[in-house]
Amino acid sequence: MWKELVEKIPGEWTFKKGVTTGDLEDVEQALNMKLEDENDIVSLLKETDGIEHDGFSLIYSTGEMIYHNLELRDDEMLDLYMPFDCLLFISDAGNGDYFGFPVLNGKIPNDQVFVWRHEDDSRIWVAGSLREFIELWSTDRLEY
Repeated sequence: MWKELVEKIPGEWTFKKGVTTGDLEDVEQALNMKLEDENDIVSLLKETDGIEHDGFSLIYSTGEMIYHNLELRDDEMLDLYMPFDCLLFISDAGNGDYFGFPVLNGKIPNDQVFVWRHEDDSRIWVAGSLREFIELWSTDRLEY
């Protein structure tokens, strides 16, 4: 489903083998949260462990997801910004801004995507679903 959606968008796409239950458990354990089957990011990761577009990560692999989220949750970051454990980052803009889902009580309550802007520590809604985010971001129509 996700590969078919993405392949309709112009550009060079790279897909990877889908993740295992163990890979998802690694994300859950590292980030102290629960990923549920009804979340779009879970279905995407089961189909392909991240998506690269023209050489850049459009959607992080599970390894990248763990790395970037833990990096942002570092104690030094808390001296500069509000906590990040209320977001699961899945992509970045390449300029210091990150995209992710809200996390509430250790779960993703919906598939809306937000951007965290590093310059002013704002968190702004950018897309109503992962599908919309992929379509807008990969075609340079995402506004934030």
